[in-house]
Amino acid sequence: MKSTHKLKIFNDPIYGFIAIPSVLIFDLIAHPYFQRLRRISQMGLSYLVFPGAHHSRFHHAIGSMHLMTKAIETLKFKGVEISEEEETALLLAILLHDIGHGPFSHALENSIIENRSHESMSLVIMEALNASFDGRLELAIKMFKGQYHRQFCKELLSGQFDMDRADYLKRDSFFTGVSEGNINSDRLIMMLNVIDDQLVIEENGIFPLEKFLTARRLMYWQVYLHKTSLAAEQLLTFALKRAKLLLASGIPIEASQPLMYFLNYQGDTQDYGRETLEQFLLLDDYDIMSALKAWQTCDDRVLSRLSSMIVQRKLPKVILSSTSISEDVFLNHLETCQRNYQLTIEEAAYFVFKGIISNQAYNSEDNLNILMKNGQITSFQKASDQFSSRVMSEPTVRHFMCYPKDLD
Repeated sequence: MKSTHKLKIFNDPIYGFIAIPSVLIFDLIAHPYFQRLRRISQMGLSYLVFPGAHHSRFHHAIGSMHLMTKAIETLKFKGVEISEEEETALLLAILLHDIGHGPFSHALENSIIENRSHESMSLVIMEALNASFDGRLELAIKMFKGQYHRQFCKELLSGQFDMDRADYLKRDSFFTGVSEGNINSDRLIMMLNVIDDQLVIEENGIFPLEKFLTARRLMYWQVYLHKTSLAAEQLLTFALKRAKLLLASGIPIEASQPLMYFLNYQGDTQDYGRETLEQFLLLDDYDIMSALKAWQTCDDRVLSRLSSMIVQRKLPKVILSSTSISEDVFLNHLETCQRNYQLTIEEAAYFVFKGIISNQAYNSEDNLNILMKNGQITSFQKASDQFSSRVMSEPTVRHFMCYPKDLD
């Protein structure tokens, strides 16, 4: 029988043709655990603001792998010794770095599975895949956990400028149409080097790096922390919270089998058994959206209204402020909601709520080093414009309050 040709290519809208570099990577991409990422949106409910933002975690994972391939080629061209085993491990680690995301990516993190980040879930899934692939992911897992002795491997996977960020900024900019995020990833990757096993950026890359950090800051304010997306995602978490409360009270609601499993889940989220992992890997965006559509007509007024607000895009008004929201203003809206909707105070809190968001483009504690033309290594803060780097490293905080528009 003729064997299946596995060294295929993807036609990516960002980078053009992306080749699958090995049979092992093809088999991982073809695995149901990875194919599930096609049904996990990259940007949660951001499509309610940016209609084109329907790309998936699958797109992002393939793109990140492509950029890692280019980074490895650049470093090897500059004389950095990277073994075939290390190269494969880096590609596997970046390919699988987001495999633990639940439905709608960050929107429902810690909602479907309480006290469990997507990074920790990615590790659990990688270990399950490692068992299925006869231990061939061992080094990739070690790198993913930051336990490999060559520091630059960890920095390529998770650092101030890594292949994850290099892809998602450019990709999210493309699909949202927000041009401020369109970074020159090729230029930055060409400026990468390794000195004493530490990742550095050559001096000619300072300005593209500043552009990258500026783009990241602007994308967070304009896209990732957009007030309308923020409000929609809060409603989504509240809908799941309400559904769990109703089930715990013995009130039946509709949901798919995997979603129902987690709405009723009472186990230790830090100790996953095989059944729980398999149920998680059956869960995707479709389960959530079909549940919300069904919940629009349920008897519980809170869950019904929350679901309708999301499905029909009847989102709350959002007030953003650089200072904290007055408690009197908040309580006044809460009581008005309670009175107009004929709810209890606890029920009204599903529709009137406040919180804090923060944006920090550059973490000065996790420093990027610059290789100067004279061979000296210096920090990004010293090599860059002082005002620019200071602004990028200081977190900016905004306070927000949401309430139904018909309360005005």
